[in-house]
Amino acid sequence: MSLDTETVRAIARLARIRVPGDAQDELANELSNILGWVEQLAEVDTDGVAPMTSVADMTWPRRDDTVTDGDCRAKVLANAPERHDGFYTVPKVVE
Repeated sequence: MSLDTETVRAIARLARIRVPGDAQDELANELSNILGWVEQLAEVDTDGVAPMTSVADMTWPRRDDTVTDGDCRAKVLANAPERHDGFYTVPKVVE
């Protein structure tokens, strides 16, 4: 795919960058080369290749997803600078 300077001007405007007029031809050539490489990637046969998130084969440690009652109110309230009847006490914000 070949880009012209008008397209480069439109891309620069959308990206909100200033490209001097003398650099637009060179930028059009560079962007055309990049799009050429992307078009070559589309030609690669990827049938039968499993999608992956990393090049290294790994499994993440997981814990059981079980519901518990928590039962750690005392530990949580230990961090509170002030508490009242099992709740955090905070300064009044709205008068």
